[in-house]
Amino acid sequence: MRVLVTGGAGFIGSHIVDELLAAGHEPVVVDDLSSGHRANVPAGVSCIEADIRDRSALAFAFNEAQPEAVCHHAAQVSVARSVREPDVDAQVNVVGTLNVIGEAVRVGALRFVFASSGGALYGETSGAADESTAATPISPYGIGKWMGEQYLAWAASEQGVAAVALRYSNVYGPRQSVEGEAGVVAAFCRDLESGVPLTIFGDGLQTRDFVYVQDVARANVAALEWARPGDCPAINISSGVAIAINTLASELNELVAVQQGREPVGSPLHEPARAGDIRHSLLDPSAAAELLDWHPEVTLRDGLDRTVAWRVQGDEGT
Repeated sequence: MRVLVTGGAGFIGSHIVDELLAAGHEPVVVDDLSSGHRANVPAGVSCIEADIRDRSALAFAFNEAQPEAVCHHAAQVSVARSVREPDVDAQVNVVGTLNVIGEAVRVGALRFVFASSGGALYGETSGAADESTAATPISPYGIGKWMGEQYLAWAASEQGVAAVALRYSNVYGPRQSVEGEAGVVAAFCRDLESGVPLTIFGDGLQTRDFVYVQDVARANVAALEWARPGDCPAINISSGVAIAINTLASELNELVAVQQGREPVGSPLHEPARAGDIRHSLLDPSAAAELLDWHPEVTLRDGLDRTVAWRVQGDEGT
């Protein structure tokens, strides 16, 4: 399949491009390069620069690519920014997503995988949330992802799109940005490499479910190949294992210290919890196993090892 990957020069999107190539598909990248890097795009893969908020630029990209399928990963990804600037979040994550769906339908790219968010949609849960758990987003980011799912379900019902919304837990791994409000693993690595004590928002007893980026990329390829016309199931993609942020910080501190041949840095500093952050997030990935024959293959310890090793090799800019 010829697959257009929005956000394909970014963190998750670039790994999807790698997996698509490995599976024999033909990816084409569309990215505005606001956070992605051309260096993430493999040689020989076309990279069209376009902002998904700009319908005319997006139409040009789709006309050039002529895809059969779409993996939509271009997004505003910061929960904190969505709270500060909900209008910006909605322009990218709601209007932008509508634009991508519209262009996909226009050119007949009727297989569509959408990057959604389990933690942001489910909010606080008492156990592992499965897909029947009610969506109760507490941030504009979560609201935007929920709306994206609904618009895609409408397109499946009315236009016959074969769609899947993948609800990710916390994704981490190589190529994750360390700029601005980075993902927690990338941010912790950045600070530890500089010998700076970590800053943890809240008491650190909050828990998250981390899934390695290559596992997420494999799930996208599986979903594209499995998708059914007229249907748009939401499927959790996660490890199914929760870890406290304090524990994550301790493990990364030890790993980075070993890589750098020094003693671990001092105890973390604690700041007040941020608006929009949930206390506990854990997703049940059973549906992915049943429908997609997908299972996470990389344990958290192995994934952290790989991430730290990649950063030490000096490739963190890509």
